[in-house]
Amino acid sequence: MAKTVIEVRKNPNENNASVLRRFSRKVQESNIIQKVKGSRYSERKESKLKMKKSALKRMVKRKANDKLRKLGKIK
Repeated sequence: MAKTVIEVRKNPNENNASVLRRFSRKVQESNIIQKVKGSRYSERKESKLKMKKSALKRMVKRKANDKLRKLGKIK
């Protein structure tokens, strides 16, 4: 993610609360927080090789379960 610099300078006749309010507004307008929250829980996609291996494992397990079902060992 690209870094964004937000700078707010205090005017001579301005109090701290209004400077903080201006800074908060600038941060909100730049959508920095929304971008971070959006990417916070995103996960990388699995590689094709890993997906193929897991599919093969599932197929082997399913085949073994079907065989046991036919033999009457599991319901």
